[in-house]
Amino acid sequence: MKDLYFNADKALAKEFLSNFANANGEAKYIDILQEVANHKIKAVQIDLEDLFNYKDLDEEFLRRVTENTRRYIEIFAGAIDELLPEPTETFHDDDHDILMTQRAEDATNNFDASEPRQNMPPEIKRYFEVYIRAPSKGRPFTIREVKASYIGQLVRIAGIVTRCSDVKPLMQVAVYTCEECGCEIYQDVTARVFMPLYECPSMRCSINKMKGNLILQLRASKFLKFQEAKIQELAEHVPKGHIPRTMTVHFRGEITRKVSPGDVVELSGIFLPIPYTGFRAMRAGLVADTYLEAMSVTHFKKKYEEYELRGDEEEQIARLAEDGDIYNKLARSLAPEIYGHEDVKKALLLLLVGAPHRKLKDGMKIRGDLHICLMGDPGVAKSQLLKHIINVAPRGVYTTGRGSSGVGLTAAVLKDPVTNEMVLEGGALVLADMGICAIDEFDKMDESDRTAIHEVMEQQTVSIAKAGITTSLNARTAILAAANPAWGRYDLRRTPAENINLPPALLSRFDLLWLILDRADMDSDLEMARHVVYVHQNKESPALGFTPLEPSVLRAYISAARRLSPYVPKELEEYIATAYSSIRQEEAKSNTPHSYTTVRTLLSILRISAALARLRFSETVAQSDVDESLRLMQMSKFSLYSDERQKSGLDAISDIYSILRDEVARANKMDVRYAHALNWISRKGYSEAQLKECLEEYAALNVWQIHPHTFDIRFIDA
Repeated sequence: MKDLYFNADKALAKEFLSNFANANGEAKYIDILQEVANHKIKAVQIDLEDLFNYKDLDEEFLRRVTENTRRYIEIFAGAIDELLPEPTETFHDDDHDILMTQRAEDATNNFDASEPRQNMPPEIKRYFEVYIRAPSKGRPFTIREVKASYIGQLVRIAGIVTRCSDVKPLMQVAVYTCEECGCEIYQDVTARVFMPLYECPSMRCSINKMKGNLILQLRASKFLKFQEAKIQELAEHVPKGHIPRTMTVHFRGEITRKVSPGDVVELSGIFLPIPYTGFRAMRAGLVADTYLEAMSVTHFKKKYEEYELRGDEEEQIARLAEDGDIYNKLARSLAPEIYGHEDVKKALLLLLVGAPHRKLKDGMKIRGDLHICLMGDPGVAKSQLLKHIINVAPRGVYTTGRGSSGVGLTAAVLKDPVTNEMVLEGGALVLADMGICAIDEFDKMDESDRTAIHEVMEQQTVSIAKAGITTSLNARTAILAAANPAWGRYDLRRTPAENINLPPALLSRFDLLWLILDRADMDSDLEMARHVVYVHQNKESPALGFTPLEPSVLRAYISAARRLSPYVPKELEEYIATAYSSIRQEEAKSNTPHSYTTVRTLLSILRISAALARLRFSETVAQSDVDESLRLMQMSKFSLYSDERQKSGLDAISDIYSILRDEVARANKMDVRYAHALNWISRKGYSEAQLKECLEEYAALNVWQIHPHTFDIRFIDA
């Protein structure tokens, strides 16, 4: 009865594969089978959405496929065996084809139908693998929601990959040859372990009363690629007071090597039990473990290299690239809910874009990643900016200084629970390879742990010599650090070096060090307060004058920009060299230098300029790019300079004059009342005595006239 039932379903599967047409009216699965027959592809992905949209849908059949997926993969594979067309292109015979031809010839000579082990299993003939993909509608399950009732069913799970094993061959069909009668014996292997055959079960050996010795033929056996991974719940799915759960995932065949540790993925697969083996089985008793047999993998954020731009995306990027103000628009689209920090956002945009890596002929490497440190007073949205950048970047790891140890950032040597060997487990910097590593509370890290970052920031590798393992791991990562000054807030009475409190060896490795001071200024404080209240009320940023770009569009634009490798033209060499030497001279003259300028600063100028050229989709660095990179370096200490100017009191009078002049120009009047003038300058932190001094000085220069009693001001020329 059951066979009839499955035969009927096989007929339904054949009918679906033959007749299903996609939106363009093309026979989707027949085209895929033709590719399989031509040995172009190996994987046949059957979408349950297609089955759901099929015109002659049998809902019972769809339910059975979803609830008994493991069995129906076999049924679909059988249907494909019968439907597979003849190849339309020639291809070279590989080992598998030659073996199959030979077996077909041998089968006619010494085939014994009564012995089931001599029947060739269908798996050994197949060149393809079948995967059934769950529909992408609806919310994926969290690991916690997948209960016992889902065993054997197709489920969709979201999570983050924490560990990945190497890809190993897994035996699917074991093939033996008998030393006595020469027969080929097949054994299906369905579990992780199997008991090999030792005695030949063929009719010829039993008639001759010979116990033929069987030899396992590895060359003739069928192996599958197999990879094991651990997936962990996402932080937002974990209930209060619980710790994240993990699940084992098995990848087979063509979907191996699709994930790496640190990827946020959505997997569809079959939830299955697996009994413990060996010594663990004795300890576990009747308890079995569960795992997910993966059928498809979807990445939430693709890597830049894997971005394939669709037609509409290409048009949108081409349109954006022609926009003259694209640099400002992209920067303002980063965290639009955060008020101000426009130059900081520009620097963070350049961090995402990066510069090309340079590799010299003798093997020396010059890094292209930019490193940025945001140092500022509490409450200037440093951590929020870090979190946002990690969301936008395709690969990002977020850690905090106190929660990270040296080995947690670089690499730890652990004992593998399966093989009991010592293995390396990559830390945060290794997981963020080709991405961004954001380290918050950078100043709270222990000095011994902070030294682990030095090598990563310049050589971009992590060298290990522990427990008999001596190796070097890649950590081509851009580091974005956020820190508070030494005394919690920036102390203007002390030098910048005392406030920053990071060793010069580490400071010189950062391309940009932003000092963000929280200074009281009535106008900007009012603007910020209005902005924050608006965001609270409407859960979005106030109008920017244009629509902010979505993170997905930002990623697509950056992925297109990163394909370029701009170079510095000859005519700019002297200009950059002069700019660098003048920065060094200024620092040498200063009593309390704000930064620590080394040759690395010159490389930083080149890197920032190359990133700016990439944003313009240009192959050469222009002088405007170099000027902008020097401006960003200057602006990163701007909040310090403006404070010093105020503190010295030298420029207060000119500042008051410019404030009054701006207000007059805005109001388009020639007269200013003394009370208004006092109100404007007190907002900026100046006193009445300074205003009176300014009025006298500029009245002497005949810029304005002052009323002798009311002190009202009248400008002589507008």
